[in-house]
Amino acid sequence: MEDVTSGPDLTQETSGLLGTVETSAPRSLNQLVAQAARQVPGCSGAAAVLWREGEPAALAASHPSLPGLVDVQMRRGRGPMLDALSGSEPVGCPDTLDEPRWPEYASTALRQGVRCSLSLAHWSGAEAVCLSLFGARPRMLGPESVAAARRLAAFGGTVVGMASETGEARRAAYQLRDAAESRAVVDQAKGVLMHALGCSAEEALQRMRQVSQERNLKVTEVATRIIDSRGQDGLGTL
Repeated sequence: MEDVTSGPDLTQETSGLLGTVETSAPRSLNQLVAQAARQVPGCSGAAAVLWREGEPAALAASHPSLPGLVDVQMRRGRGPMLDALSGSEPVGCPDTLDEPRWPEYASTALRQGVRCSLSLAHWSGAEAVCLSLFGARPRMLGPESVAAARRLAAFGGTVVGMASETGEARRAAYQLRDAAESRAVVDQAKGVLMHALGCSAEEALQRMRQVSQERNLKVTEVATRIIDSRGQDGLGTL
């Protein structure tokens, strides 16, 4: 990995995360790791994991080799990222060449040119964003890096949480819209059947449900076919 230690002002860069709130949590994570790699002193690359109810929900990394460092921790059940999630303080690895706590993680990091790392977690309710920073030289992620990473993780974690909430609200709106559209189709089909069969609205609905069960079709699909064929003939073609 290339060592990147300079760039524009961190405060100005993090404000760009606000533009991702209306998109998605994964995109916000991508913005977070890109800014961490550019702005945190001593950081050559970064990865971020969004955790929901104790499970990883999304992952972003600034370099294609870095997800392997997350994966080895998940498979082995130990590593700096997991320690950061279970505690309240950043967890550092000053030199992967001399790291006894997480041998599998250290050996994987060495193969990928990572000589030091720093992981910290920001919690928001049941969600957490764990940001991991990686350096190409040993002991490059010091106190200045920790301070910058704390600010970035807190701001990024808040934005990712907002993006998640926006996504949930959007999905709920889509579900309500789909439900309203489905009801409109069923109501129209009931009217067609009532006219064709001379039955009540409840009887028309029961007839559609019966066909739905017999033909293993959704009620809305039965209703659409009835509307398309205008009544009794529609039931006969199912």
